[in-house]
Amino acid sequence: MTTSTFVQIRRDLHQIPEPGFQEVKTQQYLLRYLEGLPQDRVQIQTWRTGILVRIPGSDPKRTLAWRTDMDGLPIAEETSYPFRSLHEGYMHACGHDMHMAIALGLVTHFVQNPIADHLLFLFQPAEEGPGGALPMLQSEEFALWKPDCIFALHIAPEYPVGHIATKPGILFANTSELFVDLVGKGGHAAFPHQANDMVVAGSHLLTQLQSIVSRNIDPLDSAVITVGKIESGTKQNIIAERARLEGTIRTFSMESMAKVKSRIEALVKGIEAGFACTATIDYGCGYCQVYNEEALTEEFMQWVSEECPDVTLIHCKEAMTGEDFGYFLSEIPGFLFWLGVNTPYGLHHSKIEPSEDAIEVAIKVVSRYFTKLSERA
Repeated sequence: MTTSTFVQIRRDLHQIPEPGFQEVKTQQYLLRYLEGLPQDRVQIQTWRTGILVRIPGSDPKRTLAWRTDMDGLPIAEETSYPFRSLHEGYMHACGHDMHMAIALGLVTHFVQNPIADHLLFLFQPAEEGPGGALPMLQSEEFALWKPDCIFALHIAPEYPVGHIATKPGILFANTSELFVDLVGKGGHAAFPHQANDMVVAGSHLLTQLQSIVSRNIDPLDSAVITVGKIESGTKQNIIAERARLEGTIRTFSMESMAKVKSRIEALVKGIEAGFACTATIDYGCGYCQVYNEEALTEEFMQWVSEECPDVTLIHCKEAMTGEDFGYFLSEIPGFLFWLGVNTPYGLHHSKIEPSEDAIEVAIKVVSRYFTKLSERA
């Protein structure tokens, strides 16, 4: 198979983005490709809308795993592509189409070029939510083929093609969604004394939430609280009975996450008392930090620097992004790295157009690295 094959696969997948645990067409596409490989060289299990692919080793001492994510995002695409999304209102705006094409490239390479160790490739649904990594990790299918180490990548718009970035230790933050619903008493705008205005209550809460990081978190630690959406009211002369705030929490330590949530709950209780309303808090979907195992990551970085002259290695800083791959790393040693794709638009942007040249870079680097790991076992 040539690189152009996997570029075309990426384009095919780009046209069928699907939400988490609804990746039916995506799974069918991947299975059709996998079933076209020599079946004496692959073992395939499905799990919900995901897939586990095992390639037996010739003289196995351990199992090396590679994980890719599958789902799209509820974003209306605005790219210049002739192969734009066919699913209205959904888009592969986080690079999962490229991730899957790279994973199929790796599977194909190792079917044709077997190594000593077993290989496991995980096509994991629902990374964007509600989170597929943890239930896949806990599944019977995963337990049957549980690997000894596990690896993944994520596209990085800000880095040029041919650049890889990572670091030992924490790479991505702990994350939690945040939903707060306030219920008061609606009424006529001319009689505010007869109502409990949730526009005002919600506005006060929004302002108070911004004090948590600046006044409750250690300045040497890091945390973010962002409210990205507020809904309240129906008309300009009606006092709103309800308000809903939707946001996200990001921290670099579990202790700070607990502190942030404790302060949110205290402030919401104050809003209830101060505005004579009732409130509910839902933390929705939360992901644990992506923590790269230090020794493995340092060894990989040294190997890239010394053995991959066509690749530029960047020792990056940690980021407040979230990734449920962290659940795998909480139980299995491994790491995640950024793959440069050179596009001016960021992740989750409706106009993001990552360079497809990065597909070949990733397949070459990871296939060589896995071969090297197997030879050393």
